Amino acid sequence: MTTSIEPSAAELSRDSATPLYAQLESIFRQQISSGQWSPGARIPSENELNRTLGVSRMTVRGVLTRLVEDGLLVRVAGKGTFVAEKKIETQSPAYRGVREQLESLGFHTTTRLITNAPTVPSPSVREHLHLDDAEQVFAVERVRSADGVPISLHYSFVPLELAPTLNEHDLASNQLCVVLADHYGLSMNHVDERLESVSASAEVAKRLKLSRGDPVLSLEDTILDASGRPYEYSRVLFRGDKVQLSFSFDL
Repeated sequence: MTTSIEPSAAELSRDSATPLYAQLESIFRQQISSGQWSPGARIPSENELNRTLGVSRMTVRGVLTRLVEDGLLVRVAGKGTFVAEKKIETQSPAYRGVREQLESLGFHTTTRLITNAPTVPSPSVREHLHLDDAEQVFAVERVRSADGVPISLHYSFVPLELAPTLNEHDLASNQLCVVLADHYGLSMNHVDERLESVSASAEVAKRLKLSRGDPVLSLEDTILDASGRPYEYSRVLFRGDKVQLSFSFDL
């Protein structure tokens, strides 16, 4: 990361009816959105901006804080404030596969299959899939990468009875939703979702090349077919520094 941002006091108008803090925030936002301030570039310190721009430290601090809260800047303890990496905007994978979305955005994607094997489900998975104690599931674990950077960790559980030969399919090359629909007649009619921000566990951090405790987005889906039967429960963990999820509803 390098210091490459040098805003000029000449860009501020003391005679304008627009307050200086609003002018400064608008300038910073424009420079970031236009790419003139590239991701990873270091923002001068509050003292440096105070001297360069001739505005108070309180004004500078307020503007930087708003940009940090909006995800445009990021503060790194002991190092300073930097322009944030632009996040990949995706939708829930229940409606469109993550790989398909990434490739439509121009990313080269790879999928690493870690597990695709039958197992006894946990009580939580059993509850989501309405299974009896004796029933097993296929547990599928995958890591999805974009341009060589891991961005999501996928845990999926499918009742063994509904897809008895699921482990014979290549789920690194083929999307799970497509395999379930084409080979087992399991198509989504309804989905229940829950999204929350959590801290990366040691295992998640290792898979996604993060530090333990880093923020990740956890998206849980329970997918039901036309008869109302749940046939897949999944939990996808997205890197909070790389991905943002968007939702659209027709009312």
